[in-house]
This record gives sequence, C-alpha cells and structure tokens, in this order.
Amino acid sequence: MSRRRSAVAEREAFLLERQLHLYASDMYSYAPMSRAAVLGLEDGSVWWGEAFGDASSASGEVVFNTAMTGYQEVASDPSYNGQLVVMTYPLIGNYGVFERAAESRKPWVEALVVRELNSTCREGTDDLDSYLRANGVPGIAGVDTRALTRRLRSSGTLRGALIQVPPHRALDPDIGNEAVAKARATTALALRPLVAEASVSSERTIGAGPKIALLDTGVKENQVRSLVQRGATVRVFPVESSMRELLSWSPDGIVITNGPGDPAAIPQVASSVRILLDMAQSRGSGRPVPILGICLGHQLLARAIGASTSRLPFGHHGSNHPVQDTVTGQVVITSQNHEFQVDESSLPSHSQFYVSKRNLNDGSVEGLAHRTLPIRTYQYHPEGAPGPRDNEPVFDRFMDDVRDAVARRS
Repeated sequence: MSRRRSAVAEREAFLLERQLHLYASDMYSYAPMSRAAVLGLEDGSVWWGEAFGDASSASGEVVFNTAMTGYQEVASDPSYNGQLVVMTYPLIGNYGVFERAAESRKPWVEALVVRELNSTCREGTDDLDSYLRANGVPGIAGVDTRALTRRLRSSGTLRGALIQVPPHRALDPDIGNEAVAKARATTALALRPLVAEASVSSERTIGAGPKIALLDTGVKENQVRSLVQRGATVRVFPVESSMRELLSWSPDGIVITNGPGDPAAIPQVASSVRILLDMAQSRGSGRPVPILGICLGHQLLARAIGASTSRLPFGHHGSNHPVQDTVTGQVVITSQNHEFQVDESSLPSHSQFYVSKRNLNDGSVEGLAHRTLPIRTYQYHPEGAPGPRDNEPVFDRFMDDVRDAVARRS
C-alpha cells in the first residue's frame, strides 16, 4: 500500500513539474546573441535567455508583475528594491522610456525578466535597454515568463540569481548550477536596509498650499505630484528623520509612503509612526491632523497600533486587483506592489481602527480607517503609475480633510 502511495506521489510531482513547464521552449533570439544570461532559482530550476541592460549579475527575490503597460514605472518603483521582476506581458519596451514616467531617481529593480524585448517605436524616447544599462541594471529576455510565473505562483516567492556569460557558454549546466547556488546563498531581504537605501538623504519641499509632511520610506514620485496638483506644499522627510523635527514644521497633514521589504524588519520606523499617531489622537477631532498611509505606510501604521503583518504566498504585483469598500460595497480596480499583508485578526479592538477595504481575490486587508479621526490607510497605490486612475479620489478626500482641519484651527 505504501509503495502504491509513493508511486502516486511521484506521478503527481511529475505532472506538476510538467505543468509548470507547459509553455516552455528552447531559448530564442531574433539576432545572434552578444551576451547570454541564466536565471537560477533556489528551487533548482534554471531559465536561460539573452542578456540586455547592464553587463552585471544580480540576485534577490523573484516576483512577477501582471501589468500590461508601465514597465518603466515598475522598474523605477522603490518598492522593488531587492527584487528581480518578471513581466508577464510578453512585449516589453515597445513605447520606450521617458523622464515623465520615472517614479524615482533611478530604477530600483535588481533585474528585469521579459519574454520579448523591443526597441522603442516613439520619437523622443529612449530604449529600455539603454535606460537599464545607463543605470547599472541587468535584464534577461527570451525567458518563458508564463512558465516562470506559474512556478512562482505554485512555489511562492523564490530567491534567484542572474548570471551573464558569452554566447558559446549558453546552456552550460555548470553555469546553471552556479546560478542556483548563488540564489540559495542570497541574503534575505529582511537583513538588508532596503528602506534606508530607497529613502531620500535630505529634505526637499515642493508646491504651495497646506503643509503636508511626507515620511519617505520609498516614495513614488506620482504621490508627490498628486498632492502638489491638489494645492499642497509637500515637504519630503528622510525616513531616518526625527519625529520632533518633522512635527516642528507644524504640518497640516501627514503621509506615510510606500516602500520596499518587510515592515517587521524596521521596528524603528513603526515607532516613528506611533509618535505621529499619538500626536494625532491627542489632538482629537477638535484640532485634527489627517494622516494618510500608502502600501508600506499602511502596514507600518497597523504595526504601530499593535497589529501584526505576514507574508503573502506570492505577493500582489500588478494593476488589475479588485478591492471592495466594506462600507459602501463599491469595487475599484487597483495598482498594487507588496509582499506583505496586515493580519486582520490581530487588529486591537480598542484601537478604534476597522478594516475599510478588502481584496476580492484573496480577502486580504486593503485599507484601515479610524472611526472618529481622519486617519486612513490603503494597501494599494491610489496614484497608479502604472495602473488605473480610478483611485485618485483618495488624494481628493485627504486634501479635503486637511483643508477642513486647517479651517477648524482658524
């Protein structure tokens, strides 16, 4: 009986492995390769292709993004610091890259993995290949990204390593084994100062209007633009700023931004957020200071009130995630990029916070709101970039809260 069970288990494992490679094919190139590359995963799988971008190696967590457009915004999102990103849409690079689409001062992905790399078809734009090369970021094309994505969905987020070799060494099993070994030796992201790397090193101020203090844990530039366009003066504070310094500016509202990594790995930032919350709660509804948390900022606020966070199986990365408002029932399509979630059962009942948004794919927490104060958080990205603009009213509501708070204090 045990022998039969063993045979069944082996058969099931074989079928699963075959399914994961259902679409796999030999590596391809439309022209003779100048550089070959291999992506090795910690589970032992090896993915060969053609190198582009910078002629360097890379390692980190491997995640997939399902957005059909916005590859430059994805590459320059600081939340991807420490990660190799697989684009599931097969044609990447066809409309080029340009300054307005950059979400940060440089691309933050460790590497970009694509099925087919294209040159730009638009005048006045640069090639994605040149953009990555100029910023020291490697890439690999010709990979069966559907098969790779199926593997990541089946196994969960895996560590990976990318190695480049001359074309004559392509498909060398020793090189593949080396990539796998490097993947398995890759430092866990929780041990890297990802947020400190992504945050600005000095303050900057932009705009004119009510004063918004933005705690930069890896902000996307469109969050700053969205606030300035709505009439705010935004001062960006480095993540290591003292909260005494931030509050001495007497902000009318506070934003805690998106950023990379595990919120549990940065308890000092959660402590800073706790100080901001204590200030807002002590002032109450008579002299309110609205607070907005986005993505990592949402998770940090949850940890500041005593809740816990945990890792999702393969994260949420894309621009097509449905989220429902728990009060109105309204559903919006959102842009998302995170590996961790707030654990709903851990929310302290005395905190006065409730779950305001919920993911319709897996039921995870997508937003928190205070019952009496203008303090709201969103796991998704209301600024899009890339993704739908359906959720920009988040900034409208926040700025309405800020102006109302200013009027009360007048």
